[in-house]
Amino acid sequence: MAGKIMDVLGDRVLELGPGRDMESRYRNFRLNRDADGVAWLLFDRDGTSANTLSAEVIAELDRVLAELEEQRPTGLVIRSAKTSGFIAGADVNEFRGASDPKQVETEIGRAHAVIDRLEALRIPTVAVIHGFCLGGGLEVALACQMRIAISDARFGFPEIMLGLHPGLGGTARFTALVNPMQAMTMMLTGRTVDARRAKSLGLVDAVCEERHVRNAVKDAMAGRLKRAKPGPLNSLLNFAPVRGFLASRMRREAEKAAPHENYPAPDALIDLWERHGGDKRAMLAAEKTSFAHLMVTPAAQNLIRVFFLREQMKKLAGSGNKIEHVHVIGAGAMGGDIAAWCANQDMRVTLADMKPEPIAAAMKRATELFGKIMRKRTAVRDAGDRLIPDMVGEGVRSADLIIEAVPEKLELKQKVYAGLEPKMKPGAILATNTSSIPLQDLRTTLQKPERLLGLHFFNPVSRLQLVEVVSHDGTDAQLLKEAMAFVGAIDRLPLPVKSSPGFLVNRALTPYMLEAMVMLDEKIDKTVIDAAAIKFGMPMGPIELADQVGLDICLDVGDMLRSKFGDALPPTPAWLREKVARGELGRKTGKGFYDWKDGKAQKSAGPQPQGAQQPTEPTPEMIDRLVLPMSNVCVACLREGIVDNADVVDGAMIFGTGYAPFRGGPLNYARTRGPENVASTLRALAQKFGDRFAPDPGWENFK
Repeated sequence: MAGKIMDVLGDRVLELGPGRDMESRYRNFRLNRDADGVAWLLFDRDGTSANTLSAEVIAELDRVLAELEEQRPTGLVIRSAKTSGFIAGADVNEFRGASDPKQVETEIGRAHAVIDRLEALRIPTVAVIHGFCLGGGLEVALACQMRIAISDARFGFPEIMLGLHPGLGGTARFTALVNPMQAMTMMLTGRTVDARRAKSLGLVDAVCEERHVRNAVKDAMAGRLKRAKPGPLNSLLNFAPVRGFLASRMRREAEKAAPHENYPAPDALIDLWERHGGDKRAMLAAEKTSFAHLMVTPAAQNLIRVFFLREQMKKLAGSGNKIEHVHVIGAGAMGGDIAAWCANQDMRVTLADMKPEPIAAAMKRATELFGKIMRKRTAVRDAGDRLIPDMVGEGVRSADLIIEAVPEKLELKQKVYAGLEPKMKPGAILATNTSSIPLQDLRTTLQKPERLLGLHFFNPVSRLQLVEVVSHDGTDAQLLKEAMAFVGAIDRLPLPVKSSPGFLVNRALTPYMLEAMVMLDEKIDKTVIDAAAIKFGMPMGPIELADQVGLDICLDVGDMLRSKFGDALPPTPAWLREKVARGELGRKTGKGFYDWKDGKAQKSAGPQPQGAQQPTEPTPEMIDRLVLPMSNVCVACLREGIVDNADVVDGAMIFGTGYAPFRGGPLNYARTRGPENVASTLRALAQKFGDRFAPDPGWENFK
């Protein structure tokens, strides 16, 4: 038919040109042919905002390819009809609960056959890519002969985050097309690259704006598009002896970040390339088997669970954020970084403090943060413009949200509230970043206690995703809803908790860190204590964590929680108070348990407290002493109604503390180990070390 076939993609317009509709019988695809005889296949998965690859979608793609083989258009263009991007990867729902590797291999084999069929089409094939092109989506694109990226496109293989590696031929096709060192790095880290970087890697053949897509496609079909081709270096790096040398180096680096014992996927990916790199057919076959065996591992199933925990917590935020101006009081490590993060997320932020020096230091850290996470200088400049020093505190009058982040002293916080409450505009939220003080104590001097709530961020703010949204029994429900939406709007995960000493995360972490202090008193070397936690899967040990948090904060929180929970917590050693009194507070002062240089702990430096012995190996009992109290506290918080969802508790501990993701959270770990086993182990520890290990009554009903 004459005229133009238009496909509107939000503010994008895909112009197919004069042509006719090809018969379309598909649920998830739209197939048309333009005036030049080129078929345009638009992926538009039914009922979703983003395209993902499910078994149903793959089967339907197979039918489409069969039709194309029969109709023989002059070429094929594949692109997305979704504004969100090309293809976001596989439908992770289909990964849950996999237990039979043979069944997984059979299913992945069917999908492989479809992608191979796409690659084998005897016509020019082009993937036109906008937005995210991830995982299985990138594997579809790699099966096309050419790839044209819109300038906003991003590419990556995030499978490693799920305890997997690419499974639709990506390992073979990617390492054949792109310098295998760069390809393996992308797959091993899960990092994404933008369109320009993808072009420089040779992953895409052209980068253009939307308005030039039609001409770029014409050039591709006519053979005028200069295609990226593997260079001689690729062949050299895929040569067997070279692969062996490089694979050994990759293994050493991967082991530092993700020990094979806990995360088998990186080692499996390296093995795959080392054994079969350069032999596409063999690597494709081996990939299916490797992927299937990884899929059924506890690590992969727990990391897949973590993926859904994140999605579940995102939904808690709701929508309809009303916060535009944030005023932060206290420009210390936490307050300054909260202000910087909010400015990074397009909020107007005023930052107040009693002295100019903390504000200056906070502004410097903010500039460094913006430079690390933003690619454009103009974006760095704009974020800096949104962060406004405010020595006199005038921002209070116009702010929608005030976040107080002064030191953990009840009287100091109440004094701050007395000065700012009369200046707050109607409907503004007063939030405290307190890490442990109950809101029932903080609210006693307020004229309008209903607008006080907690927004407890975690350090470092730019990396840890959790924010505890704390309510007391008088908090205004609408303001609480607005606070949850604000947390979602700044790309953080909200955890609704009822006000109680330490809330959830610090209440669970405090026994972990204090037990480490008790072990130091027992003359166990600090490096061995930290090694025990790292062996379990924690991102860092409790001694280093205490230094990161600040020993003064650890001491304040410990004292406050002991005043509420007494012997349920380990005793605080006297020498810890002495260290704090000497100003040895950890990372922020350059000296704590470790000496700190350029933000990193010097593990071999500094005297050991209380005459610690030479390091020995961590024992299972040491690990249990550190980690089981966390599970015990989480069960107690569920029983007390501080939190009301066991899954969200696991998510909070993972996203707020880095609790071993491959274990799925402290409650999932207890469930996997067996609640009876955990309770009996706690009883045995209580008999040997004291009542602080007594199992909570909640274990009796925990499933």
